[in-house]
Amino acid sequence: MSDGAARIIDWREKPVQEEQGRIRPKSARQALGWLGFPVDRSPASAKLPFGPGDVTSGSETELQVAVCGSRAQVDLPLEIENSTYFANLTRRAEAGDMPRQAVRQLERFLSSNPSGIWENSWVRFPLSVLSPRARAEFDKDMLIDRTDASLGFRSDRSRFIFDYHGETWIRIPVSYLLKIALADFAGREKGFSGQEINVAEKLLSNFLSDNTSPETTSFYISGEDGPLALGSETARETALRYLFTQLLLAYANKVFELNNLGQRALAYLSPLPPVRQTELNEHISDAFYRELFMSPCLSGWDRGEEKHNYMGLCHEVLSRSQLNALPKLREAGVIQHNLVVLPNTSNISLANNGTHVSLGSLCLSRSLGDAPDVRALSAEKYLGDLVTKIMEHFLLLFVETYTAAPRRISFADFHPERILGFLPHELDYTHLRMIWRRWKKKAGNSFLGHSMTPYGPKWLDGLLSSVLKLRGDYVPDARLLDYLVCLMSTYENHALDGNTGNWDRLKADLGRMGVFSPKMSMYIPIRQRDLLGCGYSGFEGRHFSVYESFGSDLGPAIDLQRLCLAAAFALAGSGKIEHADIPDTPFVESERRQIFFGAAIGLPTFFVRADTPNLFLRKLVARAVGVRQSRRYPGRLRVGQHEYRLGLVNFLEEEMREVVESLGASELLGDLKARLSGELPGASQRMLSGISGGGRQNPLSKDAESFNKEAEKYYRESLREKQICEAIDLVVPCSGPSGAEREKLAFLAIEAKEGLFREQMSIASITGLLKYILSVVAVRKEREQAIV
Repeated sequence: MSDGAARIIDWREKPVQEEQGRIRPKSARQALGWLGFPVDRSPASAKLPFGPGDVTSGSETELQVAVCGSRAQVDLPLEIENSTYFANLTRRAEAGDMPRQAVRQLERFLSSNPSGIWENSWVRFPLSVLSPRARAEFDKDMLIDRTDASLGFRSDRSRFIFDYHGETWIRIPVSYLLKIALADFAGREKGFSGQEINVAEKLLSNFLSDNTSPETTSFYISGEDGPLALGSETARETALRYLFTQLLLAYANKVFELNNLGQRALAYLSPLPPVRQTELNEHISDAFYRELFMSPCLSGWDRGEEKHNYMGLCHEVLSRSQLNALPKLREAGVIQHNLVVLPNTSNISLANNGTHVSLGSLCLSRSLGDAPDVRALSAEKYLGDLVTKIMEHFLLLFVETYTAAPRRISFADFHPERILGFLPHELDYTHLRMIWRRWKKKAGNSFLGHSMTPYGPKWLDGLLSSVLKLRGDYVPDARLLDYLVCLMSTYENHALDGNTGNWDRLKADLGRMGVFSPKMSMYIPIRQRDLLGCGYSGFEGRHFSVYESFGSDLGPAIDLQRLCLAAAFALAGSGKIEHADIPDTPFVESERRQIFFGAAIGLPTFFVRADTPNLFLRKLVARAVGVRQSRRYPGRLRVGQHEYRLGLVNFLEEEMREVVESLGASELLGDLKARLSGELPGASQRMLSGISGGGRQNPLSKDAESFNKEAEKYYRESLREKQICEAIDLVVPCSGPSGAEREKLAFLAIEAKEGLFREQMSIASITGLLKYILSVVAVRKEREQAIV
């Protein structure tokens, strides 16, 4: 028997450490031993989770939607204009109970829309256009519980069905339009095989919604057939799903007569809340905002109305949380006077869109078994929290290189209470002050050497901006600032201390503080997926905003996420990193996360304590070139963001060489270094080029509103067209079926590239390509059984 095996048996026989009645391993090596892993001092990734051949992958994609058409025909402006909210507002203004300006602002939103783009609008059309199969699905989704018709219909059913000129019409969100279009297609199309019908029925549950936006989940689980195949396979599935979504919308626009009714539904990748929706949010109540934009959850849940109420709770809690950030800014010294711009009582952060990538470990799931005992679950949690803490040190490697969310911030909006978003709930006061000071310096809004921030009145701030050339700022990934990415631990309860139930205890603490609700899911950038809750053991990456390319950005990013997870398990398995090396205190947690948020802002430097208790961070900082003692902050080190990122890559190449070689990831790290050094353009740089029309224009050369609207147009048009074409190239093979079948596919691919984006594709070609994709999914689902 080897010494390593003897040590494992010894760990299993040691008394279990208990804390407050909770079973907990003494170390990561013991936790791995409890799960049956042959751990020794060598970080042999082949023996640990996320090594070669061990990973499965899936993703969730949140999409921005819009409906093109006139004010008189599109659902959103009609709903606003015909609402009792608008009528009451008008009556109150006429009676002199409120300023007429409030009504004018809403009227301006309705009348001043030359592009005819209404983001997150619903669609409306006659119920009679649905096939019997789609009608049956719609009726089922109107139930309180899809699985129990005896409970009757949803109480809000009248929102979706109305009479128009004596005919029954329905109005539904675009997220549900996708599902009902698939049901209609499955019910109408002739020549389906039994397997294809079965696949189509199963895919109905893959079309659901986030709080506002449509969300699609992987049609099948991806595995790996060779080195770095995981990322490319997952990117191909994501592209296939994106293309299928575009085809379903083209189908709905034609078959449901939306085009003839003056409505054209669109879906595309866009990370930030639309400019016009943000403006509208400033002029309406939080309750009316929820009525207009919160998903009714018609798709994806058996009890949709209950889920809709949960969505409303999320919006209410985050809106309140945003207001409760103001006292923290004052306590931190970021706000130093009583003149502040109060945030709206309606928070719009839930309209942000991103991609979540979940990676599962086959060996970790198998080691837990079908009915894991308390000790196994404790080991899973202990390892999961430790790996999450290690992973958080590497998250800034993804920002700008593979994912981005560019935004211009005007000088008038450069208030800390506006642009710092949820950071007061995510960072310690010390790091919050440092970030705000560095951000002001980076933005350069100064006059005669004095840093300037806006005063509040828009007319005054606009005048100052114009006269003094105060341009505001540009940030590369605004989604990570506008969205609640993570929750900071309290002194009593920590998010990642390795103890089971710690998330529930922390959420209860934060609920008492008005920051969060215990009823909501945990917010964290790398979230552990536990076996009992998810059916597999792994991790979900929630740090992806928008990628410019499926193959060039999303694929490598997934491979990098997997490499970092394998490295984290290797560090834990070798005993080099333990929970005690990354202490679970709010300050230490904030110290590592401020680096990630600084990268999203585009800050060139950050500061860490020279004697930081985070021993892992010390080791990583030591690899960065040019680190020096800070003159402003005694006892702290000044570290360059760029140098630190290169140091992280160097750490992976040298310290994790065995892991890198086993995964064949040397080329991946070479690509990453090229993006970091500027030899290859990263996702952010390519997006900026697309937004500016192909040039390398400085984003600060345009005013904020113009830049942000051009960015939205880029996502909606140029990027959407590019990604449709890329998806066709990834999904439709250049070779494969011989003879007539291959010629037919080639014809469909050409027509889709030329006509899908412009709505010029024939219905026969749309249904032909939909059928082909269903056949591909059917084959992949068969392979999925072998993978899992």
